[in-house]
Amino acid sequence: MKNWWIKFGCILTGYNYNIVKNSSEISVKAVKRYTAAILIVCILWAFIGYSFTNRYLRGSEIMSSIGACIFVIIIIQIERQLILSINPSKWLIIARGIIACMMAIIGSIIIDQIIFKEDIELEKITFIEERVRKAIEPKTKDLRDQIEQINKAISEKEAERLVLIENITKNPNMTVFSTQAITTNTKSSEENPETGKPVTVEKTTPVIVTTRSNIPNPKIQMIPAIEKTISDLRTQKTEKETALINIRPKLEKDISSKVGFLDELKVMYSILSQSMIALVIWLIWFFFLLGLEMLVLISKKSEKENDYERTVQHHMDLQFKKLELFAKMGEFK
Repeated sequence: MKNWWIKFGCILTGYNYNIVKNSSEISVKAVKRYTAAILIVCILWAFIGYSFTNRYLRGSEIMSSIGACIFVIIIIQIERQLILSINPSKWLIIARGIIACMMAIIGSIIIDQIIFKEDIELEKITFIEERVRKAIEPKTKDLRDQIEQINKAISEKEAERLVLIENITKNPNMTVFSTQAITTNTKSSEENPETGKPVTVEKTTPVIVTTRSNIPNPKIQMIPAIEKTISDLRTQKTEKETALINIRPKLEKDISSKVGFLDELKVMYSILSQSMIALVIWLIWFFFLLGLEMLVLISKKSEKENDYERTVQHHMDLQFKKLELFAKMGEFK
């Protein structure tokens, strides 16, 4: 079991197991110490990665698990930068310290958002109300303007219909005159010039006849179209009034569903600035995470060179000597 644990530690830290198993107990303990430190940080960041993916990226359980694995892989690779350095430079130590501070801030923010979830939900009510108040004014103004325009159009159509009804009441029927030309046959007696006797002659004479008839007022046919227009306008008005009534609940629902990570940061800042207890808890988590992030850095900085690192250094020196020897052999040729 011990060898398996050391093998697992070598996988995490990047150490060569074949060298470690032939090294002293000091090197083995160093692997165990680094493994323990990395495991603590990885477990914590797996939880943070899962929560972040699930809460803010709306990921499923599978996607949240993948997010946790990605966070863990990133942490391992960051820690290896320092663990696998034989003589870490000052800039590497400074960079690792900066990364540790940033990771502690991010981690404490996400964890505190989980811890203060109920407080954040309560504070978000005020936050959402403020957003709704800002968004509702232009939307309600637009709807009221549309309703006013529809009311104006309805009034105009009703006035037009009233004028038509008054006209139809006064003149339900209209007199229409029509003229047509007809021919009439007339008989006359004339003297035949040849015989001198009277002869009856029939002639066709055109006559213009004017007829008078009463028909219903044609404006009656305009009323159904106007009434349909009025009905359509009233339907539109009802829809707009319903939208005006439901605009606040709809806006609250839309804004509530769109509250993201930055919005919750604003709410969290509001809670921390108003509550000393919340600020103290956030600072506790921050320094706790910062301490965990600095474990490997402090261990690496404080420990002396062990035989594992000396063996690695020795192998590198041997490689350099081989390369120099090959270079000299090439010159003689």
